[in-house]
Amino acid sequence: MAEHLPLPLEEKSGKTLVVLAGPTASGKTALGIWLARQFNTEILSADSRQCYQELNIGVARPNPEELAAVPHHFIASHSIHDHVNAGYYETYGLQLLSRLFEQHRIVFVVGGTGLYIKALTEGMDRMPEIPVSIRDQITAAYKTNGLCWLQAAVQKEDPLFWQSAEQKNPQRLMRGLEFIRSTGQSIIAYRKNQQKPRDFQVIHLALDLPRETLYDRINQRVTLMMEAGLEGEVRTLYPLRHLNALQTVGYKEWYPYFEGSGSLDSVKEKIQQNTRHYAKRQITWFKKQQDFLCFSPEDKEKILHCIQSRIKH
Repeated sequence: MAEHLPLPLEEKSGKTLVVLAGPTASGKTALGIWLARQFNTEILSADSRQCYQELNIGVARPNPEELAAVPHHFIASHSIHDHVNAGYYETYGLQLLSRLFEQHRIVFVVGGTGLYIKALTEGMDRMPEIPVSIRDQITAAYKTNGLCWLQAAVQKEDPLFWQSAEQKNPQRLMRGLEFIRSTGQSIIAYRKNQQKPRDFQVIHLALDLPRETLYDRINQRVTLMMEAGLEGEVRTLYPLRHLNALQTVGYKEWYPYFEGSGSLDSVKEKIQQNTRHYAKRQITWFKKQQDFLCFSPEDKEKILHCIQSRIKH
C-alpha cells in the first residue's frame, strides 16, 4: 500500500466514505443497498462496466427495483463510446462526493474494480495522454493476433513492466504497451505511489466467502444471464465489438460463436470460466490491500456495527 498522508482529524470529521468491495457475485449490490438504507444515504458504484448504458445483463447491473431503493451514481451514466478510466473516475467521484457530503455524513462506494477504488481514495498518478492512433493500432493488433502476441510484445518492449504486470489481463498489458510506444518510457516510471490527502475518512470493507461457494454463485449467475436474454443483448452490440468496453467478460465470449465457431454450451462454459478467473484476480488484489476488513456477506449486523464503531464524530 502507498504511504499514508492523512489530513488532520478535525478536517475529516463529519465525512465518511464506506467502501464495500469484493469479487463479482459476492453479494455487494444487495448488501450495499441494505447498508445505505440504514444510513439514509446514496451509493457511488465502483464498477468499470456497469457505468455503460448499453451494457446491462452481461454486467449484472442492479435491476430497476434495486436502483429505486437507494439513489445510485455511475450506473448507466456513460456510453460505450466514452473514454472512461481510473483517472476519469477519480475526478468524477470526487466531484460527486463533494456534492453528496453536503447532504449526507456517510456515503457508500460499492463495487469490485479495485483500481477505481484506489483512485478515488488515494489518488492516481498523472499520466501523459496517449495518442488515439497508437491506442487503436494496439487494440486492432490484439484483436487480430490475440493474447499471446500481446504478452510477447510487452515482454520484449517493456520487460520492467512485464515483471510486475497482470500477465493475463489484456487491458493492463495494452495500457503498458501504449505507454512504452508513445513515450519511450515504461509506465512504471510514471507511478509515484504517493497517496493524496482526502478530506473524508475512509472505511474499507471487503466481502469474502469460500472459493467453492463463490464459483457456484458465478456459475448460477451466468445461467440466469443466459435465460434473461444475454445473447440478444450481445448480438445488438456485436458491430461495436472493437470498442474497449466490449472487450469484457460476458460479451467477448460470444463473438466467435456469432462467427460460426463453437456451440452455445461452449459460450456459457467460457463465460463461467473467465468470470471465475476474473473473480480470482479480484480476490488477489483486495487481499494485497492492507486497509480492508473482510466479512462474510451474511454478516450484515456485524458489518453495520463495524461501520458505526469506526465513524469519527
